[in-house]
Amino acid sequence: MKYDYLIVGSGLFGSVFAYEAKKRGKKCLVVERRNHAGGNIYTEKRDGINIHRYGAHIFHTSDKEVWDYINQFASFNNYINCPVANYRGEIYNMPFNMNTFSRMWGIKTPEEAKQIIEEQRKEVVPPVDNLEKQAISLVGRDIFEKLVKGYTEKQWGRECKDLPPEIIKRLPVRYTYDNNYFNDRYQGIPEGGYTAIIDKLLEGTEVLLSTDFNKDKERLSSLAIKVLYTGALDEYYGYSLGALQYRSVRFEDERFDTDNYQGVAVMNYTDRETPYTRVIEHRHFEKTESPVTWVSREYSVDYKETGEPYYPINDKANNDLYSQYRALAAKEKNLILGGRLAQYSYFDMDKTIKASLELVKKEIH
Repeated sequence: MKYDYLIVGSGLFGSVFAYEAKKRGKKCLVVERRNHAGGNIYTEKRDGINIHRYGAHIFHTSDKEVWDYINQFASFNNYINCPVANYRGEIYNMPFNMNTFSRMWGIKTPEEAKQIIEEQRKEVVPPVDNLEKQAISLVGRDIFEKLVKGYTEKQWGRECKDLPPEIIKRLPVRYTYDNNYFNDRYQGIPEGGYTAIIDKLLEGTEVLLSTDFNKDKERLSSLAIKVLYTGALDEYYGYSLGALQYRSVRFEDERFDTDNYQGVAVMNYTDRETPYTRVIEHRHFEKTESPVTWVSREYSVDYKETGEPYYPINDKANNDLYSQYRALAAKEKNLILGGRLAQYSYFDMDKTIKASLELVKKEIH
């Protein structure tokens, strides 16, 4: 065996594992289907602006250990995520806070906002058996109609009445004039983009780009003692039990000859008629000085359209199917699963790093 670990996928999970394994004297080979490393956090420079090629990635955590860890590889700026919602030209602050309520109802005090929301929540009659009822029971009819309904239906490709209530476990409502989207203590964007972090994590490790592991599985697996697989688990098994369902995102990039297109990094379009879910203006993440700007429109689509699985559809049928694949994987003693695709679950970046570091501790003594 030439390698201790074959790591399938060069996203954050695989790259952190490769870095830590190398530090402990293990030899790793990373194989990556795309023509670049970094998975979905990959950034590329255009006109001096770091473009988040696969959607906005804003680092946030309350875990000091993870924050200190990632700061070894980059300096983070003090970017705070304050997205804006655009409903048919009406502009609202996100998350739902006193600025939102003041704009929507012409009120000033938390007490007034609470009364309106409490009154509107009463319309929901149990059982709360779909997403529409769940959302109204949390934030009331007005906020649901203008800021939740259209966006959610575009995101999932189904009407809110036909979606399970579990998708929205909670909708943060703040009775303060605070536009900071995250509650986490540590927040920011790495100066120079995420790709620079991945480059440091993979420095000195052999990486094969444009290499589809699942098309050459036997040969590649034979190169290492163990395989750390971070791809889709149904694909690993050739969809033998059926295909898991995902939502995906299609990106449409455009360059404008202006230094400021929308005045904010993230603008959500919450009406049903606008075909895209949000527009990202990348320069605002790092306050980049440039005479031009780049924006990306994001369209939520079925993953068959792009071939890129993003968000698992964690309903009962899909979770049951995943459990069957997981049972197959458990029988393979040299196979390790890690990351959001292999685990059919959505993870923020800090949780991904934490999980990878925990795997290292368990795996390499």
